[in-house]
Amino acid sequence: MNMEKIEKAFGIVLSHVHALESHLATHFYEALIEQNASYTGNNAFPDLALDQEALRDLHLTKQEWQKVYQFALIKGAKEMHLQVNHQLTPDAIGYIVNFMIETLYTAPELSILELGSGTGNLAETILTGIQDKTIAYTGFEVDDLMIDLAASIADVMQTNAKFLQIDAVRPQVIDPVDLLVSDLPIGYYPDDAIASRSILASQVEHTYAHHLLMAQGVKYLKSDAYAIFIAPSNLLSSDQSDLLKSWLKDYARVAAVITLPEDIFTANNQKAIFILQKCAQGKAPFVFPLVSLTDPLVVKAFMEQFRLNMV
Repeated sequence: MNMEKIEKAFGIVLSHVHALESHLATHFYEALIEQNASYTGNNAFPDLALDQEALRDLHLTKQEWQKVYQFALIKGAKEMHLQVNHQLTPDAIGYIVNFMIETLYTAPELSILELGSGTGNLAETILTGIQDKTIAYTGFEVDDLMIDLAASIADVMQTNAKFLQIDAVRPQVIDPVDLLVSDLPIGYYPDDAIASRSILASQVEHTYAHHLLMAQGVKYLKSDAYAIFIAPSNLLSSDQSDLLKSWLKDYARVAAVITLPEDIFTANNQKAIFILQKCAQGKAPFVFPLVSLTDPLVVKAFMEQFRLNMV
């Protein structure tokens, strides 16, 4: 990647977004959607000096565009003070997910479903980072702003990503997929009537949305396929975890638990990567404390152990 081109492109995109924010009296992400539409020729603002040709002349690769948008999304999240569930999945975690996918799946074609696709950053990290497979990607997201943003980014990058506005807790009729991924939105699911249809439903309080998403998502998997969840590190010991563990006994096994560095999360938002396999109970899960995402020796040791234990 050419960092000089990326920095120049980010500067142009940022200046356009700020101009559109002022012109349309809107917020950062909505202005970014309009910037993307203007770039692809679907909208025009003749009274604004938006130099889209300067962007096109940079001839950015998909990987370079992905980095530009990562910077833009981080900038927007700070300006808009977004809630935690709308924050993008960090690229460092995305790269680990890519490694897991490439290790677990050797076939040249792969269908992926993401629950709670948000800004689409994890989707684009996967689609631009895994280049030896033909990937059919679908993202379910309930928030209309996030859907519009992710779709507009995919249009600019010309990646094979399809985003659908769907409450992923509610059952959908789809063909089974090879892989499920989700940086799970954390919190209680607000509709007790819908939650009550799940075997994970709590009888004493609102049910955790991330538990419901896990159970619903596994239903979409092919037999023996994997689900990669980025979830609270205390997933198996927190409130309502007895319900979750009871469900796991009948529907999936915990294939791996990878704890993530504490310094990349806030104190109350520590996360880990949980890999589930849709199959009968098998061997004990692979557990690895990934204490750094930047130390090459730590990352190399993790990759070696993951290959040995998961293949």
